[in-house]
Amino acid sequence: MRSLAPRTAGATRRQDPPRQSSRPVNFGIKSSVALFVVVLASSPAAQERTVIRLDPSLDALVAPDAKVERVATGFGFTEGPVWVRSGGFLIFSDIPANAINRWTPADGRVSVFLEETGFTGADASDVGGEQTNARGERIYLIGSNGVTLDPQGRVTFNAMGDRQIVRVETDGGRTVLASRYDGKRLNSTNDLVYKRNGSLYFTDPPSGLRRRNDDPKKELPFNGVFLLRDGTLQLLARDLANPNGIALSPDERILYVNSSADRKIFRYDVQRDDTIANGRLLVDMSAEKAPGVPDGMKVDERGNLYSTGPGGIWVMSPDGTHLGTLVFPEQPANLAFGDGDGQALYVTARSSVYRVRLKVAGVRP
Repeated sequence: MRSLAPRTAGATRRQDPPRQSSRPVNFGIKSSVALFVVVLASSPAAQERTVIRLDPSLDALVAPDAKVERVATGFGFTEGPVWVRSGGFLIFSDIPANAINRWTPADGRVSVFLEETGFTGADASDVGGEQTNARGERIYLIGSNGVTLDPQGRVTFNAMGDRQIVRVETDGGRTVLASRYDGKRLNSTNDLVYKRNGSLYFTDPPSGLRRRNDDPKKELPFNGVFLLRDGTLQLLARDLANPNGIALSPDERILYVNSSADRKIFRYDVQRDDTIANGRLLVDMSAEKAPGVPDGMKVDERGNLYSTGPGGIWVMSPDGTHLGTLVFPEQPANLAFGDGDGQALYVTARSSVYRVRLKVAGVRP
């Protein structure tokens, strides 16, 4: 692979002491604000062709006749799916609604899991990047984006509007894990992944700022990849155009980072102290004409990568070979492995959440 070697930065800063607040978590479904009927694969959501095979090895990962199911729809802009194994349900962000929702597979019900997950202020008139949703409506990215679970099972999310990383405690309170670097506010945290030892990697592009890189509220002169370890926030890389999706290999020796603006995926070697080295280009999607960028990304237990990209979800081998593409009715933004066996791929795509069954289990928090 051609080496671009994005510059890494080793400067370490002590993060501000964690701040705690109290907002309830809804682990039930009684406060459901909307009911969405499960739409099975026989519905119009299932197109004629789901799997585009580019390499025969894709057959070991997904059946050629795999079907897409739309499990829930009617949202503003879905993101950040994560399967909660302890409860057997999926949670995901609806960014313009400023909420994290819960979907229960047994009955297909959707309920609000967490409120005010991106912006907790009083005036959101100048908060959040502007975008057009699937219905052609103008929306603002004020809510949470990426969501994950820490090694203790606590929900952790990127609060785009508040420009910080937030963890939900077992009593429902919230702790701000990161909000500033070197005295300056983060841009608008986007996606995140925990290492099994509790170290947290996250990306910080300007997507949640109204004018993106040109926004007067942007305090950092770069868009970074960060490591939060033992209360210390460290800048790992600052040269990616728009760092977005982020994932670790199953053995946690490789960190993958998507750069959406130039449609590239980079890989880094994880060091013993959890910092990274040897950054290099792994996948270049920039020549593709289909809509879609590398946004959310996950890996399966064999080390294969699954990333949003031009035309759908790209499935790639650990060395970056494009094995095939999974096609969805709407443009995907993120994905997560779920169900009891970990062999279902849940995909957040604009107004909906989709599912496709695979032959391999994925790495789950």
